[in-house]
Amino acid sequence: MPRTMLTDNAWEKLKNVLKESGRVYNKYEHRNTLEGILYRMRTGIQWRDLPPEFGLWNTIFRRFNLWSKKGVLEKLLSTLAKESDTEWLFIDGSIVKAHQDSARSGRKDEEAIGKSRGGNSTKIHLAVDSGGLPVYFELSGGQVNDIVHAESLINHASTAQHVIAGKGYDSEVLRDFIENKGSQSQIPRKQNSRIGNSQMDWCLYRYRHLVENAFMKIKKYRAVATRYDKLARNYRSIVALAFVMMWLPMYCD
Repeated sequence: MPRTMLTDNAWEKLKNVLKESGRVYNKYEHRNTLEGILYRMRTGIQWRDLPPEFGLWNTIFRRFNLWSKKGVLEKLLSTLAKESDTEWLFIDGSIVKAHQDSARSGRKDEEAIGKSRGGNSTKIHLAVDSGGLPVYFELSGGQVNDIVHAESLINHASTAQHVIAGKGYDSEVLRDFIENKGSQSQIPRKQNSRIGNSQMDWCLYRYRHLVENAFMKIKKYRAVATRYDKLARNYRSIVALAFVMMWLPMYCD
């Protein structure tokens, strides 16, 4: 049997959340199906190369595709993330190279793939909580500036005492938006700014590595580090599942 990723406790937690979503029935084979999806996420192989121990590859893909259409894996993440501690909220973006076979869906609005210096790529925009656990994420083409998705990331998270981001988010409009939300912004201004950074809490800013660590943890999975999926919704489901695996130890250990 190929190496699996879910313990009995982890599966029980996920099974209950899946059932509560009202979109997944309680079927005994779902654990093996999810293990097959996780195996593909970890190794980056083509669906048809899945080991037969997980079941028929096309059955696993069809179920994954159905769950993707229904947003099941994203719902799974949002349910687990309800326990997030958003006293601090860190936001950032990270580029993922898109495989040459991924940009063939036929419709640009279905792809979330754009041109950047490295070629075809997708960008993951992420917000994490005080412990570095994912709260909410969005996808865009790799050429999209981080700040474009900043307000949406903040809106989809609970109100934080501090919102921390890098110089790429330097914008007075964004700072005003954060202040109007009842939070304090910890975004350094660029070197050519006349205002300076007297407002910065540099001790808190050092913890910005938490969001970078989150990207590092999910990019250990090959199907996340390189985008093979043609449709943005399918890649979004894979990224959501990777973030779910970050949350599981908080519930099962």
